[in-house]
Amino acid sequence: MSDSVVLPALGESVTEGTVTRWLKKVGDTVAVDEPLVEVSTDKVDTEIPSPFAGVLEQILVQEDETVQVGAVLAIIGGGSSSATATPAPAAEPVAAPEPAAPAAAATPEPATPAPAPAAPAAPAYTATAAAPVSYSAPAAPVVTTPPVVPASVSQASSSDASYVTPLVRKLANENGIDLSAVAGSGVGGRIRKEDVLAATSPVSHSQQITSTPASAAPHAVGAASSLRGTTEPMSRLRKVLAERAVTSMVSTAQLTTVVEVDVTAIATMRQQVQSAFVAKTGGKLNFMPFFALAAAEALRVHPKLNATIDGENIVYHPTENISFAVDTEKGLLTPVIRDASTLTLAQIAMQIADLASRTRNNQLKPDELGGGTFTLTNTGSRGALFDTPVVFLPQVAILGTGIVTKRPAVVKTADGSESI
Repeated sequence: MSDSVVLPALGESVTEGTVTRWLKKVGDTVAVDEPLVEVSTDKVDTEIPSPFAGVLEQILVQEDETVQVGAVLAIIGGGSSSATATPAPAAEPVAAPEPAAPAAAATPEPATPAPAPAAPAAPAYTATAAAPVSYSAPAAPVVTTPPVVPASVSQASSSDASYVTPLVRKLANENGIDLSAVAGSGVGGRIRKEDVLAATSPVSHSQQITSTPASAAPHAVGAASSLRGTTEPMSRLRKVLAERAVTSMVSTAQLTTVVEVDVTAIATMRQQVQSAFVAKTGGKLNFMPFFALAAAEALRVHPKLNATIDGENIVYHPTENISFAVDTEKGLLTPVIRDASTLTLAQIAMQIADLASRTRNNQLKPDELGGGTFTLTNTGSRGALFDTPVVFLPQVAILGTGIVTKRPAVVKTADGSESI
């Protein structure tokens, strides 16, 4: 007796799929629920498990072929069936078996690199404190203009190499350093704090600072990629992403606004609660959950950014379903955090870790990629100050967060005075 393996429904709106790789070959023995074939759709790449046990007798759809849902992919014979032997797609084999939600998953790549008090370059909002917790308001937004330097200091530092600040002179006296024997690395040869500290170590770093490029270590050239000079076909997922990006750019007017925000209060809070958070959840608390919660709370108050266009009508969504970008080897995927405005900071952090981990491991369910109403992407994890991400239809907006980094700025204290 032979049984037919059909392409199951892989999501509400998925009507077809492309066979990307057969995991078994003709003549191989397969068990029930053993991964049989990889299929790519416009939403997700997933493994189709075998609904029957037996021997793979025939492969009817070759790799890179696209077929409709319900089409027969292969014939399995000589074994017993654990399910009803009908060509209708079963509900269970929609995707690869899902593991338990990894609450202890490592910090997802949307994570920003530095936990230091800083100002991200892109978030277009000022309220970033989590709703369940009460904290003091962050300091005033960072002023992007450079601090004013008194003319006397500027002239001394640029034209008088013998000028030494009181801090540097005090540091030299405390360490018994003869300033006349220290080579300054500052503007005009001025001695800086770093020069004095370097002179206190056994191996003087001033030699490294003042050394010429010729004495520096040789530049290490990276190994050439094996893709150079080659050609490869695009996967179905990359084709769909490219088509949607082009469609979005030519059919909608897109605007980018960059706002700098002081997140010193968030950075301070993370340092205070990090140990307790790791002990309770098993995962680190990074900046991404703060930005996601802040966006969700803002969307609840300003629904025009949480809407879609339907013909000549604007549809305002009743919930805040936030997609966040996860970069994988197969392409950029955007799993969805549903009802984000009703979740706590810890719940959002655990969902981000879980969804990001399963996205990279190709274990995401197709429906977990659908239904997003607003997108969040973190290019700051690669060190970018800000970027101009594409808004994918039918969503209205995407928030791109830049790098969180320390920066000198003029801030106003509680008594109204200003300081750097």
